[in-house]
Amino acid sequence: MKTIDELLADGVSGKRVFVRADLNVPLADGTITDDGRIRAVLPTVKALADAGAKVVVASHLGRPKGAPDPAFSLAPAAARLGELLGADVAFATDTVGDSARATVAGLSDGQVAVVENLRFNVGETSKDDAERAAFAEQLAALADVYVGDGFGAVHRKHASVFDLPKQLPHYAGYLIATEVGVLKKLTDDVQRPYVVALGGAKVSDKLAVIDQLLGKADRLLIGGGMAYTFLKAQGHEVGISLLQEDQVPVVKEYMERAEKNGVELVLPVDVLVSTEFPDLKTKAPATYTTVDADAIPADQEGLDIGPKTRELYASKLADAATVFWNGPMGVFEHPDYAGGTRAVAQALVESKGFTVVGGGDSAAAVRTLGFDENAFGHISTGGGASLEYLEGKTLPGLAALED
Repeated sequence: MKTIDELLADGVSGKRVFVRADLNVPLADGTITDDGRIRAVLPTVKALADAGAKVVVASHLGRPKGAPDPAFSLAPAAARLGELLGADVAFATDTVGDSARATVAGLSDGQVAVVENLRFNVGETSKDDAERAAFAEQLAALADVYVGDGFGAVHRKHASVFDLPKQLPHYAGYLIATEVGVLKKLTDDVQRPYVVALGGAKVSDKLAVIDQLLGKADRLLIGGGMAYTFLKAQGHEVGISLLQEDQVPVVKEYMERAEKNGVELVLPVDVLVSTEFPDLKTKAPATYTTVDADAIPADQEGLDIGPKTRELYASKLADAATVFWNGPMGVFEHPDYAGGTRAVAQALVESKGFTVVGGGDSAAAVRTLGFDENAFGHISTGGGASLEYLEGKTLPGLAALED
């Protein structure tokens, strides 16, 4: 995989460089609530601009239906990118149309432009190879060189991620190079003890990575909504907690494999339960009780790991040489149920090992709860991409850059 450093060494002054970024930031009424992904691509964009390239930044945002939708416009992200760069960033109101062509043609050396949401075009996400390739050809007309730096999208076989690199000289940006280097430390060159903390809502989202980790990790800590399927597999009542009943047999088999392989599988010993889900808009105080994990009332729902579990998980993380964490321990968006997620984050901060926050809700939680990002070894920009890499899958966007 050729990197941006090789591109810069060859010289990019005056060249149109297409940067496939991940500017898929959360928005509330048009306002960006977390600009982490924009900041993550800054080193690549700035290096290219400083070297005199005409930088064309493209990304998706949200899940529009292959047609323009103002709710998913990249205009706020383009404005924020300009603020972070300290320079004007041009914005094209379409992706490959008249506005994009005119905007790119108007760039001077060292200037940056953002084109509108890639997913406003049906060809970006099409499952038809010819349709995707045709859209990639339109994108290729805007540039001389391709730089892939949207790690959060490399597990998608989309036109701008998979097909476009085939049509232009292609290089990996700084973010992708960093992400891949980190993931190799979690797969090929692991320092032990290797502890993985997994949370989030659905156990089905994590089965494939658990399958792989049962042969690689020394210890697995399970929290979040997915924990209740594990507790059910142990024969416990889980009340109205999030449960994937159809996954119980698989989870039982994984628990048996963990014991056979000598992998320590750690489940909650107590949980916070309530008869109602909290109001995440008003953040009104919640009514809850703390019960042992094997004593959840039939009419109540588990919403966070309890204080004894927080202490237990912190102790299980304390001696780790390598930690990977993906998925919150509870409904961290509400302050009354953020304690478990905060405890795991704090344990990573205090760890002397190499700590990786695996993107998605975990990365959002770290920022929401006010932690210093520099206190972690690495915060990934791509939760889904990180998990699929750890599952051993071939990621289309990485394969295209390695070709």
